[in-house]
Amino acid sequence: MNQSELSQKPAHEIRKMIREKEISPVDVVSSALAQIEAHNKSINAVVTLSDTALDEAKALEQRMMKGEDPGVLCGLPVGIKDVTPVKNMRTTYGSPVYQDNVPDEDALVVQRLRAAGAVIIGKTNTPEFATGGNTFNEVFGRTRNPWDTSKSAGGSTGGGAAALASGMIALAEGTDLGGSLRIPASFCGVVGLRPSPGLVPTYPSDYAWDTMSVTGPMARTPEDIALMLQAVSGISPLSPIGQDVAGRNFPESVNNFDPRGKRIAYCGDIAGIGIDPEIEAICRKAAWDLKDAGALVEDIELDLSFAWSPFLAIRGYWMVASHHHHVDKKEQFGSNLKGNIEAGLRLAMEKMGAAEQLRSKLWMRFYEFFQKYDYLLTPCMAVPPFPVDHNYPETIAGNEMKTYIDWVAPTFILSLSSLPVGCVPAGKNTAGLPAGIQIVGKPRGEEAVLGLASQVQSMQPIGLPELSR
Repeated sequence: MNQSELSQKPAHEIRKMIREKEISPVDVVSSALAQIEAHNKSINAVVTLSDTALDEAKALEQRMMKGEDPGVLCGLPVGIKDVTPVKNMRTTYGSPVYQDNVPDEDALVVQRLRAAGAVIIGKTNTPEFATGGNTFNEVFGRTRNPWDTSKSAGGSTGGGAAALASGMIALAEGTDLGGSLRIPASFCGVVGLRPSPGLVPTYPSDYAWDTMSVTGPMARTPEDIALMLQAVSGISPLSPIGQDVAGRNFPESVNNFDPRGKRIAYCGDIAGIGIDPEIEAICRKAAWDLKDAGALVEDIELDLSFAWSPFLAIRGYWMVASHHHHVDKKEQFGSNLKGNIEAGLRLAMEKMGAAEQLRSKLWMRFYEFFQKYDYLLTPCMAVPPFPVDHNYPETIAGNEMKTYIDWVAPTFILSLSSLPVGCVPAGKNTAGLPAGIQIVGKPRGEEAVLGLASQVQSMQPIGLPELSR
């Protein structure tokens, strides 16, 4: 097996090979670094490399030779989104204001990854402070889609998704406010999970009581997501929002998942913005094929467009709560972040009150939905990957988008629900570009979401892109 083949294997398979001593952590990290050397120049996914990754892999190998437990993520190379602090590693938030920032403490999720035996390979690209569905910034430039480098990798965890699809890392850490773990997963043909708030506590955070933006995993398979989730989930005294995971075994739950009898509802357009016909056909087929696995699938109309306005209002408040210390610096930021902060500052209290009541309405709508169904399946993106030099697609199915965020309504509406939502590849369009389908599960039902995602991926395999050198 050559280095390229090794680097593109699923993380859970690499882990098994390491634990059985077929390969070493040094082999795995070396293969990841070789992929970065070969392909990062054209894709621009990894923006800062660790200068200690190989040393960490060697130290882990030495501990294994002494019979020590290498941890649940033994030797797996992980990419950390460049909004998440890593000790002694440049963390820019994609902003010129922080281009020389070097944290003196690991984020909690990084601490947990290291404790589980993961090797931090480096930082992955993001829009400025993760604001945007296309990954570009003034510090590092644009991240390109490995399936077609003229296209967007999505955002805001675009660097992580592109690195996964090209074998530069085995696992990716990211964040998701309005779809940032799902949009790039869809565009790059990998798997993303927006966990329910608190499952993966976020620290440090200037907005500790945040229930909108979550930290979460991205990987090449749902089994890999489950493996990473096992390592990074659970309550922490550093965060007031958390979930006790005692007794929860994410990998075991995914491996033992049985789709038979599961009640699945499919809706092609929950946001009312229209959808590319080919994308809708791909996702519909993926949902309907689950009947062959014994699931019960039904086509439904589900209009959740009423949640569009409340999300934008709550997002505006989130921008001010998260960036209040930046208000006096907003003129130094790019148009997306600056505009978001200013929109939040203009918010009226009446609008916020209305938004929170509509958010409650959305929760009850899903409560009623889950009395009849186990899952909602819906397309992740209404369009295929668009040109990388565009900020966003200006039209969808003939409908004009008024702002740079309107086109991601299919993901941001679901963020408002606080439910676990996964994105898994459903197929490829005629241009050979991936399309992902979202899987919405019951409250705190990440295991069920990942189980069904694994079933979809096994029935709709798309492989990985062929990379040119």
